[in-house]
Amino acid sequence: MSSPPTLRQARASDDEAVASFTRETWAERAVSDYIPDVFAEWVASDGDDQRTFVVDVRDDPSPPAEPGDVAAIAQGHRLTSWEAWASGMRVAPDHRGRGFSEALCDAIFEWARERGCVVCRNMTFSWNGAGLGSSRRLGFDPCTEIRWAHPTPDADGSGDSAAVDSSPHPDGAWAFWSDSVARDRLRGLVMDRDESWALATLTRDRLHRAADEGRLVTVGAGTRGFTERIRTFEREEDGEPVEYAEYAIAAWPDGDTEAAAAVLAGAARDAAALGVDRTRVMLPEDVTWVSDVAAARVEIADEPAFVLAARL
Repeated sequence: MSSPPTLRQARASDDEAVASFTRETWAERAVSDYIPDVFAEWVASDGDDQRTFVVDVRDDPSPPAEPGDVAAIAQGHRLTSWEAWASGMRVAPDHRGRGFSEALCDAIFEWARERGCVVCRNMTFSWNGAGLGSSRRLGFDPCTEIRWAHPTPDADGSGDSAAVDSSPHPDGAWAFWSDSVARDRLRGLVMDRDESWALATLTRDRLHRAADEGRLVTVGAGTRGFTERIRTFEREEDGEPVEYAEYAIAAWPDGDTEAAAAVLAGAARDAAALGVDRTRVMLPEDVTWVSDVAAARVEIADEPAFVLAARL
């Protein structure tokens, strides 16, 4: 009788075994999976705030794994002292229905609890019905929805950017955020400062840090909106490297198209100063905010992403 599968921490030697079942995760959509590209980095950066787990189906999981030896993968992150994030859960097609998702999720939840976290969230694209269904079955509940806007970097700015403050006001941004519909819609969440594709709670201290580091843009008398740049990154598109500036949130009074245009113009001007090619700006998924972006003649992502949360 063969031994039961082993749930263990991922190793660098699992690289090809993991890539063998994640390369074509969404082949029917012509969308590539990012895991083969980042797995080595994941393993190298595992530590107290991050843990990558795999399910090994061999009788003896000690030797280096080969394709077919690893059946599932997932990763947990501790974003703050109380917030965790789950990402990258994949199960090889031949091993689905064997409870591996549940085992991985339980391991991440327990790992997060041991580090003081009381909530764990994840993100799934709206078109990924299988991922959404799996998340609900694993104990995640609906939390919020987001979408991306892509204002074009613009060094000269536009009339809309005239409202951008020459010196940003972090306390003004915090006062606006604390009483905004955008905050309520997003449950207080914005893109995490350090971990890509993850959301964490925005704090007043974080806005002050962004202002001190030249990453905060505020607009309008009394602050009618703001955006926070969190990182730049490069990815390949059509065989060419494209550099992005990413913004954790773009917030303005819902339905205020002038404020929306000013905030997005501020992001465009900020991105141009960095010399990047494109931007990615998060906003709440709602017909009001999305149409505000459209009214500003700014590119909008085709589909939203859904965030789910589990109480630990």
